[in-house]
Amino acid sequence: QVQLVESGGGLVQPGGSLGLSCAASGGVFSPATLGWYRQSPGKEREWVTSTGPYGRTMYADSVKGRFTISRDNAKNTVSLQMNSLRPEDTAVYYCAARNGGLSGYYSAYDLWGRGTQVSVSS
Repeated sequence: QVQLVESGGGLVQPGGSLGLSCAASGGVFSPATLGWYRQSPGKEREWVTSTGPYGRTMYADSVKGRFTISRDNAKNTVSLQMNSLRPEDTAVYYCAARNGGLSGYYSAYDLWGRGTQVSVSS
């Protein structure tokens, strides 16, 4: 059974950068769309960004211009480069996969990782 595993989380100062990676293991994996979500304590899981067919991408307004999603189909990975980090970016970050097109809806994703903690603080 395919599993998604996130890595790269940690503590960073405001204005800093951090890169996350999500790798798939355990079987054939070629979803049409991969995305990143995040969840802060006491808040609902929030869509961050997705990459879909033909290399199309979309971003939440809160991260546009600061975060970049990319995927490597040969390695079955999806990455998230986060720059100019802010305290409000602090959350557990999850990667997710679906076989359909681009979507920001939580319920549209079929497979989820367990998350990695990102903390932005001085």
